[in-house]
Amino acid sequence: MSSPDPTPPTGRSRPLGRLRQTVRFDVPASLVVFLVAVPLSLGIAVASDAPVAAGLIAAAVGGIVAGVFGGSPLQVSGPAAGLTVVVAEIVAEFGWEATCAITLMAGVLQIVLGATRLGRYALAISPTVVSAMLAAIGISIVLGQLNVALGGRSQSSAFENIQHIVGNAQEPNIHAVLAGLGVIAILLAWPRLPQRVRAVPGQLVAIVALTLLAAAWLPGAERVQLGGDLLDEIGSVALPEGTPLAVAGAVLTVALIASVESLLSAVAVDRLHGGPRSNLDRELLGQGLANSASGALGGLPITGVIVRSSTNVAAGARTRASAILHGVWVLLFALVLVGLVEQIPLAALAGLLIMMGTGLVRPADISQAHARGELWIYALTVVGVLALNLIEGVLIGLVATLALVLWRLVHVRIDVRLGGHAADGREKWLVEVHGSLSFLATPTLMTRLDTIPEGQVVELDLLVDYLDPAGRDQLDHWRARYEAGGGSVLVEHTGPHGAGPHGAEAPRQERPLKAPPISPRALLPWGAWQDVRPDRTDPHHPLALGVREYHRRHAAPLRPVYEGLADAQEPHAVFLTCVDSRVVPNLITSSGPGDLLTVRTLGNLVPEPGSPDSSVAAPMLFGVDDLGVGTVVVCGHSRCGAITSALESTRAGTVPDGPVGDWLRHAAPAIQEWQAGHPVGAAAAAAGRSEVDQVSQVNVAVMIDRLGELLADRDVRVVGLFLDIADGKLQILRDDAFTTLTDAETDELAHLMEARPPEPA
Repeated sequence: MSSPDPTPPTGRSRPLGRLRQTVRFDVPASLVVFLVAVPLSLGIAVASDAPVAAGLIAAAVGGIVAGVFGGSPLQVSGPAAGLTVVVAEIVAEFGWEATCAITLMAGVLQIVLGATRLGRYALAISPTVVSAMLAAIGISIVLGQLNVALGGRSQSSAFENIQHIVGNAQEPNIHAVLAGLGVIAILLAWPRLPQRVRAVPGQLVAIVALTLLAAAWLPGAERVQLGGDLLDEIGSVALPEGTPLAVAGAVLTVALIASVESLLSAVAVDRLHGGPRSNLDRELLGQGLANSASGALGGLPITGVIVRSSTNVAAGARTRASAILHGVWVLLFALVLVGLVEQIPLAALAGLLIMMGTGLVRPADISQAHARGELWIYALTVVGVLALNLIEGVLIGLVATLALVLWRLVHVRIDVRLGGHAADGREKWLVEVHGSLSFLATPTLMTRLDTIPEGQVVELDLLVDYLDPAGRDQLDHWRARYEAGGGSVLVEHTGPHGAGPHGAEAPRQERPLKAPPISPRALLPWGAWQDVRPDRTDPHHPLALGVREYHRRHAAPLRPVYEGLADAQEPHAVFLTCVDSRVVPNLITSSGPGDLLTVRTLGNLVPEPGSPDSSVAAPMLFGVDDLGVGTVVVCGHSRCGAITSALESTRAGTVPDGPVGDWLRHAAPAIQEWQAGHPVGAAAAAAGRSEVDQVSQVNVAVMIDRLGELLADRDVRVVGLFLDIADGKLQILRDDAFTTLTDAETDELAHLMEARPPEPA
């Protein structure tokens, strides 16, 4: 993509520049989209039981009218597969001319929705219901067009289509079958061909190729019948005859489905390019105008179509001129080359529609519904649409979604378990609450809390995304009552919740009802949520995107924390560890701003006492003497590159040149202790550790001794930890050996951190 001219255009040059851009980018893109749109429009018209010309009218009107007035510059509108089942049902009930009137009225309703700025609220419909609706439409299309590909006719319901498929399969029209299979084979093979070949739309190639082959070798395949000139179809509109409720339901159905599909498509198209974002309200106005015009002219309902829109972006379109021109090319084709359309076998269009229908059943949508716990809603919506009709099936899905939302508000997952004993011998009960803790769920929580024996130690961990005042009041009352009976209660809440720097509770009126959420990305490496490959196309460095994520997601939730730390810091520990990027102190200690004074050195090495290098001594003494920190942690890790280099250099009898080699000399005492059979190294060897890990663990013990000398005569606890990179577990140094730190040993770790260290030798 070429960069824009940095020089602002003058009044004279601006129109000329726009014309050049249109000719260079938008005209070629419009031709590509036109070639894709023609066969799709014809196929959708056939699947909708509408005149074939209605598909071409809708494609031309959608391109021109929606392109001019819509709010998504690069979106291309036209007849869509998502409305085929709905249109077929309306045609069967009211007739084609009345369907045109219903399309016109649906367009007027869309204009009203757009004018009242309600367009964006169409996106409030559950994505699971929308994807299930599209999947059901896709299945209906496939079932109906399988009959056409076998030489029969598409039926009005899924059950009838299945019955006729069985019958038609027993006596198929071989010519029709070959035409349908030929299109499917070409479309399956097309993505595997070279890029230069794939520059031509596969749908166009498939239809043209099978039309030519059918003319020579498949005379028995039924052809498309237009029934007259395109101009004869214009204006065939009549008021629908039926109950007002039935007509209103049809209008509402077309308007809502067309609106939702158009807006979802516009949002998806915005993700494909870096140009102006869509104005959803204006897009709804444009779609309404297009549907009104299409209905008045005898065309199919119109929506924004993601297939054509993504093709438009990929072809290099820059402005809405591409969508408008594509409509002009469709109009010229329909007026001049309409005779060619009648040579196309119906079965060839059926093969095209079968591929389109299968594309609407997206495995990614199913996996996402399963991950959200909404797979049953997806299945219920699909079955409802297939067994009943589209509007009733979608209503079933929406009701199920509302029921799930209510159930999630009422239901919380509460885990109550015995977690060992506290230091004073009392039982420790661990209570975890997951979900939304509203007044609807509070009775369940109170019932579970009342099962805990009196006079014990309770740790209540509220891992909730919402806690309303009623829920908090009930918890406060229970806590006061339980502590009055001799028990102890520790309440922990995810996110900032008004606690003071020492855990003191802030006044009730200052505590927010709901802490802003912290994105899970805060705990994940960049590669888990952005492209970090060396050949990535994103021009942004991962660090820049990480900073942007922090400002977007985390700065606001952490603002109260930083406000409390603005005047001073009171860290709880000095944490010495390696510079290795895989060791993240705040992650492995679940700590945040103000908790740790972190010191990182290559290999978590500490210069010997008396060394002129004060790079470690300075922050250590600053933390202990100036900030009053009483705990120092030395954390080593497995597969340490610094220790590996130091051990290899020792064995080779060489020392690396430069600053790295100078620093690695501080590892020599640890290597010597390991070679002499240090008990920590012996325990690591007995545990099956590699030699590098053995030295790394001995190094932690040696560095603890060095810090003991540095911090002599100070009331400081020094603790040794070791991170196993392979499984992410922490080990603690006790009795000359590292052992895995489990949840049950947390109290012992706390006791170890509070105990005074032995006097250094």
